[in-house]
Amino acid sequence: MHKLMMGLARTMAMVGGVVLSLLILLTCLSIAGRLLNGGLHGALMQSIAPDLAEWLIAIGVGPINGDFEIVEAGVAFAIFAFLPLCQITAGHASVDIVTNSFPRGAKRFLRMVTEIVFAAVLVLIAVRLGAGTLSKFQNGETSFLLEFPVWWAYAASLVAAGVAALVGIYMAAVRTTEFMTGRILVWDGVEGEQ
Repeated sequence: MHKLMMGLARTMAMVGGVVLSLLILLTCLSIAGRLLNGGLHGALMQSIAPDLAEWLIAIGVGPINGDFEIVEAGVAFAIFAFLPLCQITAGHASVDIVTNSFPRGAKRFLRMVTEIVFAAVLVLIAVRLGAGTLSKFQNGETSFLLEFPVWWAYAASLVAAGVAALVGIYMAAVRTTEFMTGRILVWDGVEGEQ
């Protein structure tokens, strides 16, 4: 079961990474286009080669229209896509100054409670995101510039949030079993030496 969940989490992280890389490329192209467009409208280019400047402006050299709408939707998806891997590898930030001195049983109890709370929050987020997706679908809301249906971004994020919730529930079950049995089922280095 752990291999399946880890594979699912890694796949989501890879998809999130590809989306994030494409968003970075889109942002760079849009910024470059904005700079070129500003230069083409500038006095220097208008005095040296006004016909070339006008032609480049006419073919669309400039910022990418609606880039911030795509980035907004894509980053939301990427954040949710990275959550499953972070959850299964215990990659969330933690402050262990006090808990390092606790006995092993207390640490396992805290990890169990933390995983259960994380799972509950991830399920709540997925449920509310599902309701938001349905609402955006029903009211037909579109983005301002590109006019793509907003529910598309919600639905993509919902898939990633659903996977995060599934992995969160799995890890809560693992940590609960570890606490109850005293055996480490998924070693992630947090408890120290195996």
